[in-house]
Amino acid sequence: MKDIRKGPLKVVGREPSARMTDPEPLAEDLKEESRLRPLSLREFVGQNAIREQLLIFLEAARRRDEAMDHVLLHGPPGLGKTTLAAIIAHELGAEITQTSGPVIERPGDLAGLLTNLGPRGILFVDEIHRLSPVVEEYLYPALEDFTLDILIDRGPSARSLKLNLEHFTLVGATTRSGLLSSPLRARFGLTLRLDYYAADDLARIVQRSSGILGVATSDEAAVEIARRARGTPRVANRLLRRVRDFALIKADGRITLPVTREALTLLEVDERGLDDMDRRLLEALIHKYQGGPVGLNTLAVVVGEEPATLEDVYEPFLIQEGFIKRTSRGREATALAYTHLGLKPPGGPGAPLVRETPTQPELPLP
Repeated sequence: MKDIRKGPLKVVGREPSARMTDPEPLAEDLKEESRLRPLSLREFVGQNAIREQLLIFLEAARRRDEAMDHVLLHGPPGLGKTTLAAIIAHELGAEITQTSGPVIERPGDLAGLLTNLGPRGILFVDEIHRLSPVVEEYLYPALEDFTLDILIDRGPSARSLKLNLEHFTLVGATTRSGLLSSPLRARFGLTLRLDYYAADDLARIVQRSSGILGVATSDEAAVEIARRARGTPRVANRLLRRVRDFALIKADGRITLPVTREALTLLEVDERGLDDMDRRLLEALIHKYQGGPVGLNTLAVVVGEEPATLEDVYEPFLIQEGFIKRTSRGREATALAYTHLGLKPPGGPGAPLVRETPTQPELPLP
């Protein structure tokens, strides 16, 4: 796999995080994930609807001996978009070139990538929503007609040169599909959304990774790690590696249920996958603002985080699991958030009665 980058890939506005439950890759993930990734759809666990679609379209492309239609993969980070891009290339027997939207700064960068692709090659563009509008315009004819119009020179001597490209497949990945322009989105023949994984699928991923890492993991321990992994394989594999280290030092090296619970308690990841920052967010909503509603910017100041980080990193899982809800007036804590923190929800048994304001003023007695 070619990897065309100019320095490390980062999300603008975010500092590197050391949260155990952060779905974005940490430095150690970049080193370990390559050997844990499956290479074929047969080994890929979860996302059953996507697997079924890819099996059909990959086989159709092989039988036609043509490049596969362009594919857009979108969904939260850590769910396997990069893994699926590599699997598509492996299943087609094609070479894959990997890059990122912010890296392609000029049309010349795009031209270099496309002209170096072999027949039926794969160009994987991560964070494709961050392509510049100028680069996007040059990409359209390449996706439709497999041609590239290059403007040579400037001013009165300017002329256009049309380059014919090998038929290729663009695989785009994004966590923010809403930021894609409509013309670019329309040029993908196959759009696949990855959702959070069920606990049983994550447990199978944990057992598979345990075998690769050479560590014995009981079924109960795998399920416990899966329950706390926030529906994300990247988080599950990260927790597995930390529990493995704990078992090596504090136990006999085998990952059992008691060892797993003790290790994850030490890491401050509770039984629902919430970490210290998640709990601080819920506690701020409940204790300081009586459960809300409260604006995102105000909440960010209270917990000491950037509003964009709260919205993109913390909130999706809390909303998905039903701890927070967004309203037109701001964020509100749900009854589940109160229960999880050991508090009585408003209006629940034993809660004080709240006197409603009458809709009409009461008339004085005669």
